[in-house]
Amino acid sequence: MAEAHSAVAFSFSITHEGWDINYDREVLDLVWQSGVRSWKKRLARFRTRLWGLFVKVLATWNKPGLYSFQGSLPRLPLPSVQDTMQRYLRSVRPLLDDSNYNRMERLAKEFEQGISTKLQRYLFLKSWWSTNYVSDWWEEYVYLRGRGALMVNSNFYGIDAIFMHPTKVQSARAASVVNLLLQFRRTVERQELEPILVQGLVPLCSWQYERIFNTVRAPGVETDKIIHYQDSNHIVVLYRGCYYKVIIYHNGRLLRPCELQIQIDHILKQADEKPQPGEELLASLTAGDRTKWAQIRQTVFAKGVNRTSLHTVESAAFVLSLDEKPFEFDLAHPEKLDQFGRYLLHGNGHDRWFDKSFTVCVGSNGRIGFNAEHTWADAAVMSHIWEMLIMGENEQRYDENGNTVGIPEFEPPTPKRLTWDLNDKVALGAIDEAHIAAQKLLNDVDLRILVHDAYGKGLMKTCRLSPDAFIQMALQLAYYRDAGKFSLTYEASMTRLFREGRTETVRPCTIESAAWVKAMLDSSVSVEERVRLLNAACDRHQLGYQDAMCGKGIDRHLFCLYVVSKYLEIDSPFLQEVLSEPWRLSTSQTPHGQTSKMDLKKHPNCISAGGGFGPVADDGYGVSYIVAGEDLIFFHISSKRSCGTTSSERFAQEICRALADMKHLFEEYRSLQKKNPSNGTKSDKPQAK
Repeated sequence: MAEAHSAVAFSFSITHEGWDINYDREVLDLVWQSGVRSWKKRLARFRTRLWGLFVKVLATWNKPGLYSFQGSLPRLPLPSVQDTMQRYLRSVRPLLDDSNYNRMERLAKEFEQGISTKLQRYLFLKSWWSTNYVSDWWEEYVYLRGRGALMVNSNFYGIDAIFMHPTKVQSARAASVVNLLLQFRRTVERQELEPILVQGLVPLCSWQYERIFNTVRAPGVETDKIIHYQDSNHIVVLYRGCYYKVIIYHNGRLLRPCELQIQIDHILKQADEKPQPGEELLASLTAGDRTKWAQIRQTVFAKGVNRTSLHTVESAAFVLSLDEKPFEFDLAHPEKLDQFGRYLLHGNGHDRWFDKSFTVCVGSNGRIGFNAEHTWADAAVMSHIWEMLIMGENEQRYDENGNTVGIPEFEPPTPKRLTWDLNDKVALGAIDEAHIAAQKLLNDVDLRILVHDAYGKGLMKTCRLSPDAFIQMALQLAYYRDAGKFSLTYEASMTRLFREGRTETVRPCTIESAAWVKAMLDSSVSVEERVRLLNAACDRHQLGYQDAMCGKGIDRHLFCLYVVSKYLEIDSPFLQEVLSEPWRLSTSQTPHGQTSKMDLKKHPNCISAGGGFGPVADDGYGVSYIVAGEDLIFFHISSKRSCGTTSSERFAQEICRALADMKHLFEEYRSLQKKNPSNGTKSDKPQAK
């Protein structure tokens, strides 16, 4: 997803000063530290399991807990350099002419026969000693060492179930959502959340759930760090530039929605309160350059009320933003949904605390969304939370006036206004600078949310093709028509079949997909040949996706080889070029149906519109999509206004055109088959159930 932005620009430098240090020893120390971190995590989880065992002796012995399968998950396998080289060269063949391909082939051969042996040896040791040979380095070098802005470049967003609008009372919706999220936190802490099983049999790694709540990415001068607090009895509410601490427990229990609504109503009634000097634009610091934020944090926020208030924000379970604008959806006015997405992606640049694991946003009309930081977990985890929340909202939680149901048992604790001391040139200057940078960044975002309701996965299944492969081929055709060329394409796939797995890259632009796209633009190619080429392209895509999920991907292996080369201070022209290649088309499918409660046949209005992320390359597109039903697909398309060659609206039109052409292709094909049934292909097999 948004991780592609950091992966493209990945680079770091390591220098050895002073004594003559054995570089090999430095890498061994790096590998050792990875293993130590892994064993510390195992020990912590073991203690947690012991505690859970004493609490639940024989109570739910046959029901697996959230972390029940962690110990049985396999390690992420380390591919051979030879296999990775073969996959890599095949993936770039449609992107390079003969001369450049021969050059890249030569660089790959030199690398494989040269320094790769030494680099691979260290990775083999790391893969044996640590839990996962990729994840800790991926978090450190792709995320935490990134110095660019989190807003737009890294953080992503998710949208409400737009066909349901349970209440228009802002305080009621906010209270209900807060309560549901805190209930979810409790199921995670007690390990009562059901682990996700693929096809009900194969468990996925659950370690990312540990840091959903009470988590912040704290800025550092050279590298940030993830801070996770073991517990938090409060959330922070941001309203009209003012910050409030809201206690969520009283007398040992969670506050109920009706009690939380009293607290939120109290905040909304403070509309006449004015932000303190610097307070209104304060969150701009979290939106911008990480080094500048770290430096001002070390001075202005090092002591006194600023330190206390900052700690309150960062240690909160999460941040709740009560927006003054409505979040709207109207099929007749698509620009309203576009604006909805923009509000969630970046807001006004200072009404989201971008460092927090996530900020829940509630519009003035009661619609909701979230903005999530990417370091602590991947989009699938937030998607799971969102599904649980939406299904919880489908229950009767509001009365006929739109307020939360229930009668408060007591007067809940009054929200406490946070205080800041920012009225000096250093603080105000840094905040203003961050605000200006944030405005420039968010004003450059061109976001279009396409609601494709001509057809969905229902038609794709009649074509005997994977919906994901079908859509990826549509994106390839749309991009070629839009840009006049093929481009390196990023699709995120998960590696959570393995312990502490995160993601791997699928490369949808393949030799087969390029052949099909060219056939679609060549009027001399027959319908039967186009269908055959599309089947071949989808088969290749499925194989690539399966390889990525099973630890046979390309990019994470090359990334780790590059990390080792940097520590050894060995220059590799091959790795340097591979890691600098731009992903001009970055894509991600938003998963849904991760909880057994999600049943769209029973609750069709619970369809989520998914979410999206900012543009990855300055001259490219970011595309997130969710197959929301048999006849509905949402595409979230982003690009930069400052680029003269891209347009999110134009690309949306090309996606619609490509999908229409694919539908027409199969209609033509079926018509021909009725006339001449002897010319069958794979598509004529009986439909799989």
